Amino acid sequence: MLLFSSCFSADTNQNGGAECSGPDNATLENEYQINFNNLLSSLATNGPLHNGFYTAIAGKDSNKIYGLTQCRGDLSATNCAACIKNATTNRGCSTSKSVTKWYKWCFIQYSNESFFGVWDRSAVALTNETDFDDPNVVPQGLNFMSYLVSTAPEQPLMFQTAVLDVGKYGKRYGMAQCTRDVSRSDCGKCFDFLLVTFRTTIGNKRRWEVYGHGCSMWYDDFQFYFNFTLPTKLPTNKGAVNLSPERVAIGMIIPVLMFLLVL
Repeated sequence: MLLFSSCFSADTNQNGGAECSGPDNATLENEYQINFNNLLSSLATNGPLHNGFYTAIAGKDSNKIYGLTQCRGDLSATNCAACIKNATTNRGCSTSKSVTKWYKWCFIQYSNESFFGVWDRSAVALTNETDFDDPNVVPQGLNFMSYLVSTAPEQPLMFQTAVLDVGKYGKRYGMAQCTRDVSRSDCGKCFDFLLVTFRTTIGNKRRWEVYGHGCSMWYDDFQFYFNFTLPTKLPTNKGAVNLSPERVAIGMIIPVLMFLLVL
């Protein structure tokens, strides 16, 4: 476990952390760079056009790179595009072959090994260590989120939001989402794992976010999500699209959140 501290605001898009494999000099080779740039360009272009979810493969044989991007289910195409652009132009972990980058509004994952349809037990939890909730609200909040994530896998997009009224303490807002490449069964297993793993970390907090490979959860005392709903019948890319080399864009983002990483 690694602990990093800073502050965050749940209603703006920020970098939520990253998981990177060790450095690999093969990433500096021209053929890899061409495939990599082409992959990121395709994800940035096509993610917003496919309702915030897209997979692609660049290269051939041993030089293949697999990529996936997904936006939150409450985002408009404009906000989704902005987030994916940030994720694909942020060159952190530039010499790693397997990378996952979590943002508040979206995430991107790429690897030289296929990971489509698979969830694993790597996750990032974001909290404010000084923002404790009232003891009377804590058990209600945990039960609320447990119920929310139990219903999310059965939704058309495996995405769900809900509101908890806690009387004089106000309201609590929850959101849960799985990546659309995992099965509904694995979606539920992913949520169960995150709740068990981070229960102590998030249990008494007023606001928190947990990002994993396959699913993510959000909880706060104000409506942090947008009143935007994706259509339930979505265009898909019918599996990962294979790409040929083209272009790349470059930029940078500065991470400012606190997170607890579990591997």
